[in-house]
Amino acid sequence: MNKGLRSIIDVTDSLMKNDVSGAKEIVDTHYPHRSISYNKRKLSAFEKLSLFIRDGFIDRYTGDQLIFPNVLRLISFNLTTSFPYHTNWKMSECHIAYWEFIPTCDHIVPIAKDGSDSYENLVTTSMKNNLLKSNSLIAEIGFSIHEKGNLENWNGLIDWYKSYIQDRSIEFFDDSMKRWHNALIRYEKENGEI
Repeated sequence: MNKGLRSIIDVTDSLMKNDVSGAKEIVDTHYPHRSISYNKRKLSAFEKLSLFIRDGFIDRYTGDQLIFPNVLRLISFNLTTSFPYHTNWKMSECHIAYWEFIPTCDHIVPIAKDGSDSYENLVTTSMKNNLLKSNSLIAEIGFSIHEKGNLENWNGLIDWYKSYIQDRSIEFFDDSMKRWHNALIRYEKENGEI
């Protein structure tokens, strides 16, 4: 039986006997709450993009290919009703591709389980898999760490994005699209073209 479940059952037995101090001792000894205090940093679009590029636009939990965010946004601008976008990603109003293919950053070992908030503990994953994993350890949900991708084989459709916008105005970009666009420009300025 799961250790946590065993502790909860023992606690309920103690409470049934009105033994609150015994229940407290069981929790404190066998299933203690771990209060974690940390200052979680908020990664900029540039820092996130750098991580996505480091990982080759690959979901490190599944090995699936992911897409530079502005690519899907441009599809939505052109196919508004067929490929809808919602600012809060409301599933009933947003194409599922946003959940399946937009990369995000995740802590391999969650901060809630004493993981560090360091670059080495971060990987690229899809929004869908980030939601599935939540605060679990990868072994708890059957995930594993896959190899980083090779940008020569897959770069999240950045080549398409750069080609598509080359002779087009980006004045219609909202703040989010501008952040991703500017992050890409900065990345290539500092590191060379992708």
